[in-house]
Amino acid sequence: MTSGRRAALWVPVVVYLILIFVLSAQPNPPLPQAMTDKQGHSLGYFGLAVVVSRALAGGLLYGVGPGVAAGAWAGSVAYAASDEWHQSFVPGRSAEVNDWYADAIGALAGAGACWAWGIIRSRADV
Repeated sequence: MTSGRRAALWVPVVVYLILIFVLSAQPNPPLPQAMTDKQGHSLGYFGLAVVVSRALAGGLLYGVGPGVAAGAWAGSVAYAASDEWHQSFVPGRSAEVNDWYADAIGALAGAGACWAWGIIRSRADV
């Protein structure tokens, strides 16, 4: 894999991680009106697991198998733990295990959706 191809896969992941970090550094991060804090956590980490799955699968979501999905989930959950720790230093924010649970559930849904898409796509090609 060329370095340009590798960058095309991983730059979106890095941008997403930076976005999460920036939002976590705010005392009151913006959320859509009808969205709860926990829904925001889950949605954010759903998206992270999707972009990590894409990167690990080489850009093809239909290439996501159980190993890629597990890796995307584990990486997302690890980042979620570090993000909760980061929030403990932000005035007006705190580290909450329930937020981490919401992150983990969102990441599981994202990685699981990519794995399911991989199964659907592989069967459609037969």
